[in-house]
Amino acid sequence: MLNFEYHNPAKIVFGAGAEKELATLLKQEKATSLMLIYSGEFIKELGIYEVVMQACRDLDITFFENGSVEPNPRIELVRELAAWGKENGVDFILAVGGGSAIDTAKAVALGIPYNNDVWDFFVGNAAPDKVIPIGVISTLPSSGSETSNCAILSGGLSKLGFEHNDIIPKFAIMNPEHTLLLPPFQTSCGVADILSHLLERYFSDVSHTDVTDYMIEGATKALLLNGERVMLNPADINARAEIQWLGSIAHNNLLDTGRIGDWASHRIEHEISAQYGVTHGEGMAVMLVAWTKYIAGKKPQKLAQLANRVFGVDYCDFTPKEMAEKLSEKLKKFFELLNLKTNLTQLGIGNEHLREMAARATKNGTCKIGHYFPLDEKGIEEVLEMGL
Repeated sequence: MLNFEYHNPAKIVFGAGAEKELATLLKQEKATSLMLIYSGEFIKELGIYEVVMQACRDLDITFFENGSVEPNPRIELVRELAAWGKENGVDFILAVGGGSAIDTAKAVALGIPYNNDVWDFFVGNAAPDKVIPIGVISTLPSSGSETSNCAILSGGLSKLGFEHNDIIPKFAIMNPEHTLLLPPFQTSCGVADILSHLLERYFSDVSHTDVTDYMIEGATKALLLNGERVMLNPADINARAEIQWLGSIAHNNLLDTGRIGDWASHRIEHEISAQYGVTHGEGMAVMLVAWTKYIAGKKPQKLAQLANRVFGVDYCDFTPKEMAEKLSEKLKKFFELLNLKTNLTQLGIGNEHLREMAARATKNGTCKIGHYFPLDEKGIEEVLEMGL
């Protein structure tokens, strides 16, 4: 196990009616000028919009809003909102929705106090001196951004992440009832995204990580179980509650402690979604199937362990390579249960841009991606080809 520091100050308010605590939380944060960031009209259908408005009225908080966030959020909207927030003295940002709204809010929180282009943070040219505080009402279990220190943003064909503890939200309100009306595709993509966050952390070369190994394996079992339950009965509020809590657990960095995860699958998927606009969760389903199949022939040991402990594949019956291949098959079947695509061809993607995406992922061959088994341009192309 590696030495580590763990810090996550996000306050979590979980359960039915959790949004009723919003006014108390905003008062604790001393908010006076609030920007609400969301996507579409669904927050009005769920009654969240009126809860926010009432809290602002009760606390005499100046209120601004923008509901135009789209999937794979882009830098252009962030720049616009950051400039607007500067002009209007916004001192608190509230995101309602899933990862796209939350990541947009985090980027705006970076941009308001910053005098240059907020994209600087994502390309590694700046570190924050000050960040506007953020709160979240999470309605889409998926990215775990509600309690993470990470934001993902797109600019042109670049989809990049920024990590810093100062962008961890001050609070995260999670009411599983808000997830009952999610379209089946969004529910499935969310489950796939959560699973990807668990597995990226699991595939690690660091030894003596029994605590986090078993924690990730247990969380994975719980997700597989409740993912199947919610597919059988979308109204199963208990399954939805389990999935929503798992979304946060999978990405609040607790499961990173003492280990180094891989993250190559994510980096490759970011190129796919930047190039083609693929929904991240479904893109991760495709990449996890392809990556595990590829790594089975390169470095199967950790994959074999997961296949044994989570899926019951016996060491006595198969070689480690065969066990890792079984893992890829098990993941494929689970994603098919979620009614997700499991290869690039099904997504309408051919081999036209494989080399281009591999070059972008490795900064034109100047670096490798992934930690468990680092991939160069050729390796990334081979994974992508395996995903066709």
